[in-house]
Amino acid sequence: MAQILLQKNILHYPQLDTVLMVEGFIIKHSGEYKKKSLWENLPRKMMYQTFCVIFDYLLDSNKIALDREGHIAWIWDPEGVKKYLARKDLIWK
Repeated sequence: MAQILLQKNILHYPQLDTVLMVEGFIIKHSGEYKKKSLWENLPRKMMYQTFCVIFDYLLDSNKIALDREGHIAWIWDPEGVKKYLARKDLIWK
């Protein structure tokens, strides 16, 4: 992830509240929007380049995924992961 950000010429890094706003919007509207329409419908406006930095971070950290049509879905579920890791009948290889 850090290498991806270092390879780009980023003019503006997003603030934490902006990242959290985008995360919250995606969680609330999971599966509804494609990338550009998501950016256009955010509660607060931001530069598209800043949005792309946040989007790439969320995608690279496996918090979001894209379907075949390009719709964005929230897939991060730490509570579900904890539940399955606690099960003794499941084996991790």
